[in-house]
Amino acid sequence: MKKLFFSISLLILSLVKAQIDPVKYPTYTNIDDALKSGKTIYSMSFRGKTMFNLPSEIQKLDSIFFLNVMENKFEKMDESIFKLKELSILNLNENSIKYIPDEIAELQKLESFSINLNSLTSINPNLSKLRKLKVIHLDANNLNIFPEALLQIPSLEEINLQGNQISFIAKDLDEIKNLRSLNLAANQLNDLGELEFPKQLKYLELQQNSIRKLPDGLFRLKNLEFLNVSQNNIQEISPKIKRLKNVVSMNLANNNLKDLPNEFSKLKNLKTLILTGNPMEKATIERLKKIMPETQIYF
Repeated sequence: MKKLFFSISLLILSLVKAQIDPVKYPTYTNIDDALKSGKTIYSMSFRGKTMFNLPSEIQKLDSIFFLNVMENKFEKMDESIFKLKELSILNLNENSIKYIPDEIAELQKLESFSINLNSLTSINPNLSKLRKLKVIHLDANNLNIFPEALLQIPSLEEINLQGNQISFIAKDLDEIKNLRSLNLAANQLNDLGELEFPKQLKYLELQQNSIRKLPDGLFRLKNLEFLNVSQNNIQEISPKIKRLKNVVSMNLANNNLKDLPNEFSKLKNLKTLILTGNPMEKATIERLKKIMPETQIYF
């Protein structure tokens, strides 16, 4: 069932690594072929091999920066992973990993870490020692609070926690200064209280929760471009919505909204507004169309 909540996202290569010739340095899927190639190996994938462990010989390939071990049977992170000091992108999706060991701190060059669809119930504090980490995907695990370790990684630009059981977010969320994208969809969020969001946030996904009211902190996101709060219990939107000057797309579908404030007319960059599944009367719909003539509205 967790796969229903899981959204496929592309892992972003750093500029230098993205320029590596994929013909000259191909992604190897067999350790023997890699060792016999006589070439410098930068990328390996063991996707869907039904493996419980990595071959120990992988430690000889100390130039690897990309490693894909998704769709296997790992119950823990293989110790060989921590010997790959050049590792920049690590994909451990769809295994049975229950915890992240202390050794995670040894991967000092790690920029993108994806460990979706596993069995994590907490996040090792040592994750905060990854000072170059930009992207982390923890979708569809069993986390019930926002991992505090992430609050101590200011380099983070993208956090995906979709499909967990998170009901609490620490008030220090805005300490992640460089965060551009935050996905907390399909959790158990209810009262966001006085939560403050990182000021650079552009993409915010809060759909499929039980949120009744959007916090004032959300309306201070001057850089926000995409907002999804569909499938919640929101009954009204504050007039402070007018502060979201750069918002381009907003999804408010399947809430309990009977109307929207006139301040929506101030959102001159709003191209798409989704309102399907709300109890709006025909007269309200016509008024909203009139005050937002340049916005494509879906009722």
